[in-house]
Amino acid sequence: MLTRPKATLEVTIARHDADAGGSPELLAAKQELRERIWSTLTERGHARFPGARHRIPNVTGAEAAAERLRDTDVWRRARTLKCNPDAAQWPVRQRALEDGKTVYMAVPRLAGPDPFFLLDPDDLGDRTPRQASSIKGASAAGRTVAVADLEPVDLVVAGCVAVSPDGSRLGKGGGFSDLEFAVAAQAGLVAADTPVVTTVHEDQVVADGEIPTVDHDVHLDLIVTAERTITCSRAPRHPARVVWDELTEAKIAAIPLLAALRDDAGASR
Repeated sequence: MLTRPKATLEVTIARHDADAGGSPELLAAKQELRERIWSTLTERGHARFPGARHRIPNVTGAEAAAERLRDTDVWRRARTLKCNPDAAQWPVRQRALEDGKTVYMAVPRLAGPDPFFLLDPDDLGDRTPRQASSIKGASAAGRTVAVADLEPVDLVVAGCVAVSPDGSRLGKGGGFSDLEFAVAAQAGLVAADTPVVTTVHEDQVVADGEIPTVDHDVHLDLIVTAERTITCSRAPRHPARVVWDELTEAKIAAIPLLAALRDDAGASR
């Protein structure tokens, strides 16, 4: 008797750079590298559900990388951190709450006028740090806050598709990590020497010079995988700023915070 092959469940989402501005050549080069990394992770079985493509990949070894980050000096010194909301860094957020650290987690895609969740380790209700640090759990255990209500942070955790030892990073194309950093910097919440770290799979680490960058891109200070900790040899960090010329009207319209910032900037002229 003939049997039908089992269907493979595949979850797809739209490209995050669809509303990105900037040089078309640079955008194309970045997307080519993303596709290479996503394919490698998928082919080697390192991408967890719901798949790597068009995402900050949720990879095998994420828990081990979070444990290795937990053993660093920058982690031990930090009392408050800002972290991306992606599943790849869920183990990092969980361990931060377990260690008594306050976590500001970006609302996915910075949607809404209050674009960060505040997770207080002493006020998680009936949820465990694991439960509270998920996207769904944060909406119940935390509360959304405006940028003006944030406290200065000691550590920034960024999600990445690709990284290199010189500190260059490549996101999924939406530009949200750089926007979060720029807004926080302009509000005095992060400084030029605030450490920026990430946790990734070894297959996401590429050679220096492979990641296309521009001057205002946020560079990493530390890259942590399940196997090693890489101290980046980055150049001094440029003052972070929102680069309005590289933001499309579609992007500004989709993020209430950006629209408000532009209105404020226009009113101050």
